Amino acid sequence: MKVEEVAALLEQLAAAAATGSGDAWRQTWTYLAGGLIDDGVVSDGAYAALPHLVEAVAALPPGQTVDFWVDMGFIVTADYRPPVPADLEAGFGAALRLAERAAVRSLLAADPPGQVGAHLVLSCVAFAGHHMGEALGPLLDPRESGLPLVCPGCGSDTEFPEFFVDPARPPLEAPVLPDPAPARQGEQGHPWGEVAEVIREEALGEGWEPFVRVARDVAVAGVPPEAPGRAVLCLVAGMVAVRGTPQPAAGELARQLMALTGYFRCWDCERTWTIADGLAENPDGARPQHQPAEVWTESDGSAALVESAAAGGTGEAATRFRQDGNAVIAADGTPWGRISVFADSAPGSSGGVSALAVVSRPGRPTLVAGAGDSGVVCLWDVADGRLVHDPLPGHPDRIRSMTALPMPDGRTLLASGGDTGKIALWNPVTGQPVREPVGDWPGGVTGMCAATVPDGRTLLVTATPKGAVRLWDPDTGECVGRLNPYGSPIQSIAAVPISASHTLIAASDTAGRLHVWDPAVDDPWESGAAVQLNARALADADHRVAAVAAVPTHDRTVLATGDNRGVVMLWDLATGAPIGDGLPVSTSTAGLPVITATTPHGGRTVLVTGTRHGHRLRVWEPDTGAVGHIALDVAPICLATAGPDLIVGHDRGVLRLGLTRQ
Repeated sequence: MKVEEVAALLEQLAAAAATGSGDAWRQTWTYLAGGLIDDGVVSDGAYAALPHLVEAVAALPPGQTVDFWVDMGFIVTADYRPPVPADLEAGFGAALRLAERAAVRSLLAADPPGQVGAHLVLSCVAFAGHHMGEALGPLLDPRESGLPLVCPGCGSDTEFPEFFVDPARPPLEAPVLPDPAPARQGEQGHPWGEVAEVIREEALGEGWEPFVRVARDVAVAGVPPEAPGRAVLCLVAGMVAVRGTPQPAAGELARQLMALTGYFRCWDCERTWTIADGLAENPDGARPQHQPAEVWTESDGSAALVESAAAGGTGEAATRFRQDGNAVIAADGTPWGRISVFADSAPGSSGGVSALAVVSRPGRPTLVAGAGDSGVVCLWDVADGRLVHDPLPGHPDRIRSMTALPMPDGRTLLASGGDTGKIALWNPVTGQPVREPVGDWPGGVTGMCAATVPDGRTLLVTATPKGAVRLWDPDTGECVGRLNPYGSPIQSIAAVPISASHTLIAASDTAGRLHVWDPAVDDPWESGAAVQLNARALADADHRVAAVAAVPTHDRTVLATGDNRGVVMLWDLATGAPIGDGLPVSTSTAGLPVITATTPHGGRTVLVTGTRHGHRLRVWEPDTGAVGHIALDVAPICLATAGPDLIVGHDRGVLRLGLTRQ
């Protein structure tokens, strides 16, 4: 930005003010604004130039200056702003007060499109010095339907992916202003009085009148910095409703904005905040809300109660848990159980465990195998977390998948697959390899499971991202069959028993499709006992499968499928039909899913799901609909279950936590 460029713009603004018309200054301003703020960074010279520009633009007819005040709002609320130099503080402060008066006049004189109107109101709020103006930048991108929030208490961030819907009713009760409402101090004739007169009782429709009254009260007070963020959002929404065009679209946007006056509950620190507080970084005076029933806002903007037991509907009630040191604490503050960290649970130096397998042996301790980037396998006793062998070297690369193989003669073997496509086989009792690693498949072995076929054999099933799904004889190391005739790239695979001697294989590909195969059929094009999932049910749920898992129930094993939105559905592989309502969309566990399941409650199924590299897990009982939420201080990469215990492979090792209260 050069001084002569600012001077040229000031000349054009003076000419436009003298004639009451002229648009030449707009193009010059657009060019100059790129020098004042670039990619969210305000230049050092902005504070010297802006007071002169504000004074010149304020002299123009107010209906012509909407875009300038919106741009000015982005500048004063940018993410990266240098501090105002001491010698410019007085002049820049006076410019903001003038900008507030002029921008409010512009708001009252023009009928901008709804989105522009919302930005203009927030610019006015920013000029008034209220922290809600800081929400100007990220709030109203029409291409985005999600809402990112940052907890003012602990700084944890989350996102509601489908927040901006048109609510049919107010999200909660109208906010309460301090009594008496604080008024702007030390000013005569603040510019918001006319705004209060413009806002109509019916501006937002039936049911919203209390919110409109709050909007008027804030305007009468002059948007003091002490006003609650929820109340200021009422003012923003009210002005969008009455000044935005076209009116129906403006009203819809205003009600969407009004949903921001609701509440959200932080998953990590368990405090409840207004959404308005979560929109701005370091909001002035933000306080957690203390209410008889704590409230958070679901992805559709509606409110839901946090209870300690199920309310009978899937996902309608949730018990929250958090990690406190080595203990899991329930929502009521009472201990739930302890977290056990497995000894030396970081194979090699990299620390992360990206593959788990549970080795169950009749009459002997249950073992947990874990491996990661270092290519070594560790075996722990699940009861006490101690290593039962020295780490087992075997792969020259990262291990990406593991499975236990219960053999017909009573042995249980352990298989592992690596990045280079090598498949290793171990005897977990002795810790020795059964044979040299076999295979060399491009893309690595990203998934494996064990399949039992009616002739009595146990086969190892492996999958690669290139689409190769092979059947192996563990005793000979030979490939004895192939599945996946279409060659779809596979990202998740699971074995689902349909009888004691017959297992089906379910797999999801990278396009979100689900495949079911029968390994007992020699010709991969023959379906055998395999039944594909109901295509209409998948389409109606808009369910693009990203992960699969076998789920034991009291009378059979069913299939669980998860997608990147956090949805989990259960399926009957005998019919291909869905079972029940499933687990709905979740903002806390959205992303590439990990799923596991067990039956610790006397036959009652418990399913655990999360997202790789997230910090939150959902614990779901499909029979009752009860949902628990566990916040961990590690990032889960893979999950497994051993009886009543959940095993978590994470970015620093392995831990175990109980799924039942101790």
